[in-house]
Amino acid sequence: MSEINNKLAIEELFNIQHERLSLKWIAGKEGGCKTLIREVSASINEPTNTDNKENSNENKQEIENSPLDASLIGHLNLIHPQQIQIIGGMEIKYLDGLRDISMQDAIEQIFRGQTICIIVSDNCDVPTALKNKSDEYNIPLFSTSINGNKLADTLHYFLTNFFADMLTLHGVYMEVMAIGVLITGPSGIGKSELALELISRGHRLIADDAPKFSKIAPDIINGTCPKSLQDFLEVRGLGIINVRELFGDSAIKKNKYLRLIINLQPMDKKDHALIDRLEGSYDTRNILDMNIPEITLPVAPGRNLAVMLECAARNHILRDDGYDATKIFARRQEKLIKSKEK
Repeated sequence: MSEINNKLAIEELFNIQHERLSLKWIAGKEGGCKTLIREVSASINEPTNTDNKENSNENKQEIENSPLDASLIGHLNLIHPQQIQIIGGMEIKYLDGLRDISMQDAIEQIFRGQTICIIVSDNCDVPTALKNKSDEYNIPLFSTSINGNKLADTLHYFLTNFFADMLTLHGVYMEVMAIGVLITGPSGIGKSELALELISRGHRLIADDAPKFSKIAPDIINGTCPKSLQDFLEVRGLGIINVRELFGDSAIKKNKYLRLIINLQPMDKKDHALIDRLEGSYDTRNILDMNIPEITLPVAPGRNLAVMLECAARNHILRDDGYDATKIFARRQEKLIKSKEK
């Protein structure tokens, strides 16, 4: 099930970040309900029906006049204003250097654009004109002692995660050999029992049953655990156990980038015969428009799945580094055959 956060109220942003970023609400308190809107993709502006160009143009104009085409955060920009504008020492110096009329015009331009929040950084004194305009336009105005560049980086990271495409998958998500591994398979196949065995071998649990994945960069999918499920693992016969209480804090990991999927499947002799003896059961699964490597492990009595999963994780790391045991083996056999032919 996929989820997308499209909006975030400024008041909610303040409540989440004010302690970490030492934010003080200076003016424009009536504008706390204003919302940050996730940036629009270019395809939204493209008309989808060539027979209805008039409506398409109207929709396009509406989008262009909305905050959707403004980037989320950045330093003071009067030409292409961001939704959150950061005003630091250099920006204050620039405004102070303007003539009174020019300065008033510049400040007016800030508030007439797509700006919905202003943050004065670097412990700068907040200009009275900014306070007055914030109250006039109901635009929240914050101040902080934090450096503007650090502030921008921190907020950009938070907002990127908040607005990222999200997907909830069924399975157990773990850190194995320092990489994120999602264990999937039919209900009752033994995913939780395998996770418990891996935890006892020193690996770490991230989420059981419903891990959440978000695409935070073009090639990075971050996996986390819903708050309601943190630390808990359901094991058939034992019920719900608290992994942190049983194994300690080191058995729990808050998040990890998804690198590998292990798919547990019951197989009979006929299914076993279909597995490539050299290549194994390697495939990929598309998650949030990224192809994630997937390995299918047969489940059968007597198989040590924990050892096999550890080996699969190690082998995946080697493959990522450019080492492919199958190709090395094939070359060695080819050399041996050629030497015998001579």
